[in-house]
Amino acid sequence: MIRAAATTEPAEADVVSLPSSVRDSTFVVVPAFNEGPALGAVIREIRTIIPNVVVVNDGSRDDTGSIARRCATYTLTHLINRGQGAAIQTGIDFALLKGAAYIITFDADGQHCVEDIPRLLRPILDGECDIAIGSRFLGEATNLPRTRRLVLQAAVLFTRVVNGVRLTDAHNGLRAFSRRAAEKIHIRQDRMAHASEIIDRIKETGLAFKEVPVRIRYTDYSMAKGQSSRGAFRIVFHYLVGKMVD
Repeated sequence: MIRAAATTEPAEADVVSLPSSVRDSTFVVVPAFNEGPALGAVIREIRTIIPNVVVVNDGSRDDTGSIARRCATYTLTHLINRGQGAAIQTGIDFALLKGAAYIITFDADGQHCVEDIPRLLRPILDGECDIAIGSRFLGEATNLPRTRRLVLQAAVLFTRVVNGVRLTDAHNGLRAFSRRAAEKIHIRQDRMAHASEIIDRIKETGLAFKEVPVRIRYTDYSMAKGQSSRGAFRIVFHYLVGKMVD
């Protein structure tokens, strides 16, 4: 069951130049589970550029919901924790219903930089692709621990072996979709395996995609929220099971 709420808090002054028609037709989807310490700052940063921020409160047990209702443009609520994949799909479906022409997915833990949103939109606006995927390995990964780098590189190799799509960063939560792409890619994996599933859907649909250099900021908070090596194996298991029943 999903509950929705909307706020009308105005965005701060734009710091990056985007046509008003693009800003107004772009929706940023932020999946959030127990992200109270970081969420308010993340939302406020996004709204300096994009006014339409959709937070999906995925069954949080902290103050994530109240912060989202105060700061975000729209707040959707999963009454139970379903997982990031499900939260993203809920946000995408809502954005499409609201008439979004472009949809951005943006993590709630403060890792992403709002300045990268126009960079992701640019190749879509220029007609080069329908999907832009952020890559920390083409861009910058600040304070990325060696163990986390190895896990991420293993994910890249896994993606290339399993579905033949050559990416430099297979599990980056910062992505941009045209409306056409968002309508064609439906996420069925509720939890973290959705990142690999999205790559599968790109291959299946034949949609043009492009990797864009972005910056990822690792902090003690975001590292604590991130996936461990054990979690990575669990993601692989869920992904492979999902492929068998797909």
